[in-house]
Amino acid sequence: MSTPRKDDVSGVDTTGHEWDGIEELNNPLPRWWLWTFLACIVWSIGYWVVMPAWPLVADHTRGMLGYSQRAVVADSLAKAKASQSGYAKRLAALPAGENPADPDLQSFALGGGRSAYAVNCSQCHGSGAAGAKGYPNLNDDDWLWGGKLADIEQTLRVGIRSTHPDTRLNDMPAFGRDGLLTLPQIADVADYVLSLSHSGAVSPQAARGQTLFAENCTACHGETGRGNRELGAPNLADGLWLYGGDRASVIASISESRRGVMPTWEGRLDDVTIRQLAIYVHSLGGGE
Repeated sequence: MSTPRKDDVSGVDTTGHEWDGIEELNNPLPRWWLWTFLACIVWSIGYWVVMPAWPLVADHTRGMLGYSQRAVVADSLAKAKASQSGYAKRLAALPAGENPADPDLQSFALGGGRSAYAVNCSQCHGSGAAGAKGYPNLNDDDWLWGGKLADIEQTLRVGIRSTHPDTRLNDMPAFGRDGLLTLPQIADVADYVLSLSHSGAVSPQAARGQTLFAENCTACHGETGRGNRELGAPNLADGLWLYGGDRASVIASISESRRGVMPTWEGRLDDVTIRQLAIYVHSLGGGE
C-alpha cells in the first residue's frame, strides 16, 4: 500500500509511489498549463457546434457555418478551369498535327500533357517514357503507326486493338500456333530477321529464311524488312525490338504472334487533354 509523505529536500508531498528507492513528487500542474487545457476544451465544444465534426450512420453533422472542404475543392477546380479556358479554346482550335507557336500556349500544352501522362500512361510506359518489354519506348524514333504529332494524337484517340470502332488494328498471323510454318522454318525466318539488323555473312539458315520471309512476311514488313506504318508493321532492320531481340524472343513472336493492346482515350479524356498528351509525348525526343 502506497503511503504519501513529505519529501525532506523539497518539502513537497510525494504521491506515495516508490520503485527501487525512487519516489514521485506530487507537484500540481502549472496554472498557465491548466488554463490552456480548459480553454482547449471550451474551444473544441465551439468547434463541434459551428463546423462539421461528428460522423453519423449515413452522414455527418454539418455545423452552423455549413463549411465543406469538398465545396472548397470544387470551387478551386472551377476557378482553375475558368482561368485555363482561354488556352484550352486556342489549343482546341489548332489543326491536328500543328504545334503551338505561342510559348505560353506551348507551356500550357506541355504542362497538361505531362500531368495526363503521369496519371494515365506512366503505368505502362514508365515515368520516363522509356517503356519496357511489350510497352513501346516513346523517346526513340521507332513508331509502329507513325511518330508525327497527328499520328500520335490519332493513336491516343482510337487506341491499338481497343474497343474503338476505328482502332489501329493489323494482327500478325501466329505462324506456329496456326500451323502455317513448321518450327524449323520459323527458326530459319528468325535467323534471317536477325540478320537484317546485323552486319556480316548470312548463314545458310538465314538464307533459307529469306525465301520464307519473301513468301510470308513482305506483304506487311516490306522486301527489306523496314516495315509499313500504315499497317503498323514494325521495322525489323533497325535493331530496336518491342518484345526482345534475342533469337528465342523472335521465334516466339513469329510462332505465337504479339497482339499488344493500348486503350482508346477518346471519351475517357477530353479532346484538349488528348491534344496536350500528344504534344507532350511528341516533345519527349522521339516525335517526328
